[in-house]
Order: sequence, then structure tokens, then C-alpha cells
Amino acid sequence: MLQVHFIRENKATVLEGLAKRNFADAETIIEQVLTADENRRATQVELDNTLAESNKISKEIGNLYKTGKAQEANVLKEKTGQLKESSKELSEKLTVYADELQALLYQIPNIPHASVKAGASEEDNENIFSEGIIPDLGDNALPHWELAKKYDIIDFELGTKISGAGFPVYKGKGARLQRALINYFLDKNTAAGYTEVQVPHLVNTASATATGQLPDKDGQMYHSTIDDLYLIPTAEVPITNIFRGDLVQESDFPITLTGYTPCFRREAGSYGAHVRGLNRLHQFDKVEIVRIEHPENSYKALDGMVEHIKNILRELKLPYRILRLCGGDTGFTSALTFDFELFSTAQNRWLEISSASNFETFQANRLKLRFKNAAGKSELAHTLNGSSLALPRVLAGILENYQTADGIKIPDVLVPYCGFDYIK
Repeated sequence: MLQVHFIRENKATVLEGLAKRNFADAETIIEQVLTADENRRATQVELDNTLAESNKISKEIGNLYKTGKAQEANVLKEKTGQLKESSKELSEKLTVYADELQALLYQIPNIPHASVKAGASEEDNENIFSEGIIPDLGDNALPHWELAKKYDIIDFELGTKISGAGFPVYKGKGARLQRALINYFLDKNTAAGYTEVQVPHLVNTASATATGQLPDKDGQMYHSTIDDLYLIPTAEVPITNIFRGDLVQESDFPITLTGYTPCFRREAGSYGAHVRGLNRLHQFDKVEIVRIEHPENSYKALDGMVEHIKNILRELKLPYRILRLCGGDTGFTSALTFDFELFSTAQNRWLEISSASNFETFQANRLKLRFKNAAGKSELAHTLNGSSLALPRVLAGILENYQTADGIKIPDVLVPYCGFDYIK
């Protein structure tokens, strides 16, 4: 959430950033924010003055009673009664203005970083890096959903029977490969200095709001209405909320965490080949990395996250590219996002497998996550997160790019985790 004083002092910059995102009615909502803030501040001043006057008169009443001037004291008591009623009305009015301002601020996305270009959709994203060799599989290459059926390692029909479309069942070596990837990702992350945590898979409304899923993605998450809990769309939500309401020390930076969780998303998308198999699911596994950083170091930390993910993909020997997302494709809470895409040779298309984002103070403002700076003053920290990695499309890429006439070869780095080197 943007800070209202930042909007007030940098109106032109905010409008320019929102224009990059093609944010509709930006000028209207910014004016509404400024009006609501002006009303809130004016009401706060009026309330403070009323309370101060009431306190002053109360002291006068006490002195009058002490000196035997009861009649004068009773006259002033009537006035304090009026002031108390005014204070109550002003307090209620202040609450209305504060709630109105909060609701408006929740509608405004983060301001993109200066390096982010304007754009309407993924078609306008910038390809900034690519690496790896795309294998020549010939004309007989199979997409991963056919390979999964051929080798009996993932059963999509059984998942549909149990739960519905978008809930695959991993079997035999497919399940072991899935588990191997999880352990490999976690080992890579912990070796890089991230502390592993196991977190709840359901969160409350406060947690979903703090990281920006609510109200922006209301309706896209699975919601247990009886308990008012949400199934997490990513481990970013519970891991980042570990620090909700905290005041950390400058010496604590960097704070680096990693965790594996299943992820749940209601928006499985449209029909067609581009969402077949593992391409888009309602439930999938993901290993996440989260960083809490000093504002002066957050973009250096983001570059480090990108290099870390690169190293994993190099070890897996998978062809990939990195995109810097344009304003129109950048997520609601992010200031800058790099997407990693894996080339699916059998499908002849790029599949998103990871993103690394810097949210700057946007999440921290909602989280009330602050630190004490060198001057002893508290300021908002920066939060970052990245997928390291999302499993379904990595698994799809391995199945498709490593298929041979003899079966599916397991990447060398995963063999110690799997205990086998081929799926035959």
C-alpha cells in the first residue's frame, strides 16, 4: 500500500507510475485519496482541539470547586458535556474518513520502478537474458501429459475423479521426482543462506491483506467461510506475515527465508492446449524465497535472487529466458518483477516457472514492518520474494526436454535425490 504522505508529496510521480500500468481513473482515485486525507487531517485537528479545550475546562472546574465557586463550576460542566458530545461525533467522523481513505488506498497498485517500461500486456515484456540449449527432439516428441500417461507417472483423470480438473495425482517415479525437486530446491536455497521454515497453509484475512492478496484477488483464493481462512496461493503470504507488526533492528538485515508449500489457486484459466496437463493447476507445489531488506540494499538483493535462480536452472540444464515485466503485466504489489520462462520443446512454447519481485515498502506498509535506522528513527523495510522454483512446469520441462527413445533421462543433479537416472 502506498503511503498517503508519499502520494500527497509526489502526486505527479504517482500518476506517471499508474499510467505505466494503464490504471484506469488514476486521477480520479488520487483526488479522492487526497480529499479523504484532507478531511481526515482536518477532523483530527478539530478533535484534538476539542479534547484539549475539554481538558482545560475540567481543570478549571476542579479549581473552582476547591475555591468554593460551585455555581461557576456547574456552568462550565454544562460546556464540558457539550464538548464531550462534540468529541464523540468528531471521533465517529474521523473513523469514517480513515476507513474511506484505507479503502481507497487498497485499490491503488504499487508504483513501478523507473526501469519498468509502459505496456499493456505480456506482449510488451522485455526479454533481457536467455541461456541454455534447446534440444532437437525430432518430430516424434510428446508433450508432458502424453509422457505422463505413457510412463504412468502422473494421472490427470484420477485427480479429476477425486477433486476435479487441475488436481493431478503423482504416482511412482513421478511422485519421487516431484519430491526430489522439492528437496533439491530447498537444499540449494539453504546452502545460499536462506533459513528453511514450515508455515501454515491457511491464513487469516489480516495476513492475506498484509501481503496484498486482499482485496485485489478476492474471489481468486479458496476461502473457508466458516473459519474465515484462506488457502494460500503462495508461501510468500505466510512467510512474509511472520514479520507483520514487527520492529526489526538494522543489524538483522538481510532476513532470508525459504519454505516449501502446496499452493492453491481458483483461477485455473481457459480451456485449450496452453492449459493442459501441468501448464496450469488449482493445486501445485512451490518452493519460495523471501527477503526482508534495508531499502538501500533491496535492488542488489533482487539481482542476487535472479542469479540464484539462474544457477538452479543451469544445474538442471534447462533452456530458459528472463523477462522484465512491463507496467501492464507487473503484479499489483510489485515495483519490479523478473519472470523466468522455460522452453517447452514438445509444446514449442515458453512456460513461466518463476518470478522474482521487489515490493519496496508496499507490503511493509500494510504489514507495519519497520526497522530502526542509524538515527534511531523507525522506517519501513523492503520486502522481496521469488519462486525457487514452482514445480509443475519445471517437471513438465524435464519430462519434455529430457525425453529419449529409451525413456526420460533424469538431470544429473537430481539423480542422488531420485535414486534413479531414467524413467522407463
